[in-house]
Amino acid sequence: MSGPPESSNIEQHSPWWRSLGPALITACVVFGPGSLLISSNVGAKYGHELLWLLIMTGILMGTYMTMAARIGVVGGATPCTLIARRLGRGAAAVIGINLCLICSAFQFSNNLAVVAAAEALVPKVSPVIILIILNGLIITFLFTAKQVYRLLERVMKVMVGIILLSFVINLVLAGPSVVEIVKGLVPGIPDNISLGLPRKVAGQIEDPLLLIASLLGTTFSVAAALYQGNLVRERGWTIKEYLHGIGDSIAGVAILTTVSVVIMITAATVIPDKQAEDIGVLAQSLQPLLGSTAYIIFCVGLFAVAMNPFLINAMIGGSILADGLGRPARLGDRWSRIFTVAVLLVGMVVALLALRTGQKPINLIIFGQALTVIGNPLMAATILYLANRKDIMGNRRNTLILNILGGIGFLVVLFIAVRVLILVILKLG
Repeated sequence: MSGPPESSNIEQHSPWWRSLGPALITACVVFGPGSLLISSNVGAKYGHELLWLLIMTGILMGTYMTMAARIGVVGGATPCTLIARRLGRGAAAVIGINLCLICSAFQFSNNLAVVAAAEALVPKVSPVIILIILNGLIITFLFTAKQVYRLLERVMKVMVGIILLSFVINLVLAGPSVVEIVKGLVPGIPDNISLGLPRKVAGQIEDPLLLIASLLGTTFSVAAALYQGNLVRERGWTIKEYLHGIGDSIAGVAILTTVSVVIMITAATVIPDKQAEDIGVLAQSLQPLLGSTAYIIFCVGLFAVAMNPFLINAMIGGSILADGLGRPARLGDRWSRIFTVAVLLVGMVVALLALRTGQKPINLIIFGQALTVIGNPLMAATILYLANRKDIMGNRRNTLILNILGGIGFLVVLFIAVRVLILVILKLG
């Protein structure tokens, strides 16, 4: 998810390439450790056959992100505020709580990714100590730093730039098949995927679409799209700024999709048909570039990817919860910071409890990302509802094409949500 810059000067129409800075940050906040691990696993298991799915979800993500931004600009208030005015504060609270829980699930994944990388680098250090120290430092930073986002942005640009450059160069050196890539852009269902519902077989839960649900949850994040309505209010955008700045949102989605595609192709080329159940296997995707140092570099990269959205994701969850409850919701406001700490603590505690079960961290990360899909139908319905109300949008209501794309997106997240809900019930049972 994206975080707001400290200042914006959209009136000065900067060259298009300058927009890649904010767009890169937006993409990499959404592209957390779950995206990296899941894209690698999908590529290793299904090859290039699901590249078309990434492109489709990128288009749907762009559609919902631009819709939410337009709602915030034309409606003159955040989506939660607009819902509260028309459906009551209770409805807005449900949306705020829902999105906050989604952020908490992402936070759970971020904590597990940090542990997985840290244990590989310093195996003798306890995961409990790692998470308590890390979250403690971040909470202290949150309440003491004056330029939180600006400092994070500078650090992220360096770390993420190195990570992305490594994967792109690695892809070139891996020498993927252009023919296979082109074939993967044609929609189709791999032979080893069953569309049946999750079920228990001999005491084991089987769901061949778990990875697919997780992939959709990371590349088609309706929660991230909804927050764009808050972001444009925080930036003070008018229609003029929206029309110029919408390119940044589209560029951010394009970068997010491209990075996922690069990682999927790399894994499909270097580690086909291998079970990527630990970081050592995933690190093999970097061997054409880094040779014997691939394992350490991958772990450092995973740690950097996990840290990029760590605080900003929690801040978004905290501010949207404050907004839904009718509290001041700017990122620097008191209640937003308090709820941000709550998201940080929930993510840490759930991660520690999950690690005690003895399950492999990567499996837990995949399951955590899949859980985020359950709340997406409500977010999608909210965006479509607001974007089609004449009393809010006037003559800037959704066009037929936008409603068709929005409808497809809603059906996709609803289908996946039902599957994930069944899976969760089976696991709890």
